[in-house]
Amino acid sequence: MTRRGFIKGLLAVTLAGLFVAAYGFFIEPALRLRVKRWRVRRDDWAAPPLRIAVLADLHVGEPHVGLKRIEQVVKRTNALAPDLILLLGDYTAGHRMVSQPVPIADLAPVLAGLEAKHGVFAVLGNHDWWDDLAAQRRGGGPNIYAEALRENGIRVLSNDAVKLDGAGCWLAGVEDQLAIVTGRGRYRGLDNLPATLTQVTDEAPVVLMAHEPDIFPNVPDRVALTVSGHTHGGQVRLFGWSPMVPSRFGNRFAYGHVREGQRDLVVSGGIGCSILPVRFGVTPEMTVVDLSA
Repeated sequence: MTRRGFIKGLLAVTLAGLFVAAYGFFIEPALRLRVKRWRVRRDDWAAPPLRIAVLADLHVGEPHVGLKRIEQVVKRTNALAPDLILLLGDYTAGHRMVSQPVPIADLAPVLAGLEAKHGVFAVLGNHDWWDDLAAQRRGGGPNIYAEALRENGIRVLSNDAVKLDGAGCWLAGVEDQLAIVTGRGRYRGLDNLPATLTQVTDEAPVVLMAHEPDIFPNVPDRVALTVSGHTHGGQVRLFGWSPMVPSRFGNRFAYGHVREGQRDLVVSGGIGCSILPVRFGVTPEMTVVDLSA
């Protein structure tokens, strides 16, 4: 190789590295936004077809996800004409590279603009509990994130199940599985799946909201669909594989539609970032699930 050829090659590698860094740390996490659609068909779905819009892991905070970006998300979500909108937790930024935090008191009124025929419902995520230091000291609620959402007309399900009469199905939401920090990398969950499902009093199908997908192996076949977030698809995903996934199951529940036996799970890639504001191969998304027989 000639000296000129070596220099050209080095320059090409350097420019490629700079492009990848710019794309992963700014373009994809801050500028891109897509609608990702999944179709789930089940033989036991006895209700009318249901279009569910899922918004997971907003992690709102400048410069990557500001309120104007959430206003865009709200507008685009409403334009999808969903029957049901589900918010899956982790509402404010969970990494250190935040130039301007956005408190839930400012975010919740923007989310109040979401509209769906059968309503807008939410569960809390691990960061929503970790950020509430008073709740951490108490070892439980009330939680400032849940209170802000409720004050703005968004119903928060905390180990609750409600019948959506117009939809012909139940909606259940379990509390977070990593809610209380007990020290040395250990956490105590506030989730209670059995108590949640005992509130289902007839044979209508059930949709379950759970921030972390790790609960899925314990979900009975009785539940038609589980929707989760938390993993962000690993934030970096190449050829359907993520090198780091915040789940004890690794890539098993990292992203997308998972069917195991008679059970269906959809894991949203979410919108924001955690730990580092980087995304590569996991474009921020509004997730749409069309559920039918």
